[in-house]
Amino acid sequence: MKLIRFGVEGNERPGVQLDNGTRLDVSGFGGDYDEDFFGGTGIEDLKEWLASNEGSCPVITDDVRLGAPLRRPSKIICIGLNYAKHAEESGMAIPKEPVLFFKATSAIVGPNDDVVIPKGSAKTDWEVELAVVIGKKASYVSQENAMDHVAGYVLHNDYSERAFQLEREGQWVKGKSCDTFAPLGPFIATTDEIADPHSLNLWLKVNGEMLQNSNTSDFVFNIPESISYISQFMTLLPGDIISTGTPFGVGLGFNPPRYLKAGDVVELGIDGLGASRQEAKAFVD
Repeated sequence: MKLIRFGVEGNERPGVQLDNGTRLDVSGFGGDYDEDFFGGTGIEDLKEWLASNEGSCPVITDDVRLGAPLRRPSKIICIGLNYAKHAEESGMAIPKEPVLFFKATSAIVGPNDDVVIPKGSAKTDWEVELAVVIGKKASYVSQENAMDHVAGYVLHNDYSERAFQLEREGQWVKGKSCDTFAPLGPFIATTDEIADPHSLNLWLKVNGEMLQNSNTSDFVFNIPESISYISQFMTLLPGDIISTGTPFGVGLGFNPPRYLKAGDVVELGIDGLGASRQEAKAFVD
C-alpha cells in the first residue's frame, strides 16, 4: 500500500494512493498513521478494511495538499556520510561505523510545502535520501532480523544549514532541525511495494538542473546494518524514521559551494516512492 495524509497543516487525515494514482480518504477506517498503527496490525487491518470499503471512500482531488505521510514520530535518526562519494565531496573520510545524528520532528512538513531558509542562514543545502519507517519495536536486533522491523519507505529531503552544522560548535543537529527541513512523502510505500530497497535510483534537481543522481546500491552501510547498529544504542519505536544518507551532489560539494536562495525550486524523487517539490522562501519575522 501507499499511505498518504492530506488536508490543511495540523489537521491532516489518513488516505491511500492506489496503483493508478487515485487517492482515497480512509478516515472511516479510524485512527492515524502513528506509533499504534505501525506497531500493531494497522497495515494488515487497513488492507482488509479497504478490500470491503474502497468503493465508498471519498476521492481526494489533486488540488488538496498532501501532508507528511505519518503523524509525528518519536524521533528521526539520520546516518551521515553513507555514500562514499558524498564523504569525499564533504572532505571527510569514509566512516568505519555509521555516523548518527538526530533531526527534530518539528522540522517535518509535507512533500510539496515550502522550505523556509532560516533566519541568519547563508548556506541552506539539499540532500535527497531514502528514509526507512520502523514497524516493530527494535532493541538489540541482529542484522539477520533487522528487516523484520521495517514497515515501509519514504522519500526525504534532509535539508541542512551548513554554517549551523559545521561552523558552529557542538553537534550537527543545529543545522538539521530548522523548521521545514524535513519534507516527507508524497507517500509511505509498505515493504511489499519495494522489491529491493538497496537498488533504487534517487535524484534531485534545483531549478531544473540535475545535481544528485545515484543509487542506493552505493550505501556504505546497508539498511539491516544500520537498523541493527542503531538498536544497540537506543530503542527504535514503531513509526520512527531512519534517514539513510545522501549521495554526492550536495551544494557543499561544489567549487565554489552552491546554496539555496529565495525563489529556488527543488525537485527530488526515488524509484517507487514518487517525487516531491519545495520552493525556497526567505524567513520572515
